Amino acid sequence: MTRSRLGELIATGSTDHLDARDRALLERRARLKSVDDTPFPLDTRGWWYAVPGATYEGLFEALGLHDRFPVTLDEGADVGDLPFRDDALPTFITPELDGWRLIFGNLPDLVGLDWDEWMGAVERLSSHCGEAQMFFEDAAGGSDVWVVAEKGRIRRLCAAESGAEPIGDPLPWEELDADGESMTGVADACGRLSVDPGTLGTTTLMRDHGWLALHRPGIGHENLNALVQL
Repeated sequence: MTRSRLGELIATGSTDHLDARDRALLERRARLKSVDDTPFPLDTRGWWYAVPGATYEGLFEALGLHDRFPVTLDEGADVGDLPFRDDALPTFITPELDGWRLIFGNLPDLVGLDWDEWMGAVERLSSHCGEAQMFFEDAAGGSDVWVVAEKGRIRRLCAAESGAEPIGDPLPWEELDADGESMTGVADACGRLSVDPGTLGTTTLMRDHGWLALHRPGIGHENLNALVQL
């Protein structure tokens, strides 16, 4: 399968009609290209989820993601700037990074902007993957939220300046104020709990390739012809 042929398949949406053999070839391509990838800092636009690499397959059902397409870290990193059509918004699932997969890109459309929707997503992810984390940081708006969930339940939640009550006991590494309230924000918590997307680099252990997936079934990748740089 030549580079030009692959580009044609993506541009026309034909990747959604490939047989098992061709899909295996596309995945092999992404896996081989990923061998030469070096991890680099990622811009998640301040909102992402993390799930264990060993159990990440459950995330597709948990978030209702469809029509996944194998890509490298470099190809999926700018997911928020990829072209899209109505209802064909892509979300990026990274390769495994120090044992974790990160999920980001177009999350307001995938998850929603309501607090209960945020919590529901991380709980579903933890139910399907065993454990899940959510991080949301908006310095301008004063939001700094991090959540740890296990087996469908929130174990620890800290939300600075959001008005939400903390959930669970402080973790051993949390910094507390004089009143026993957590002062640990997203910037510190993410690196302690899983990986900090802003500090990925040559020392980060990366395995496998990533995925781009769409928010609705049967939409296909037609006109999403910049999904990969061939």
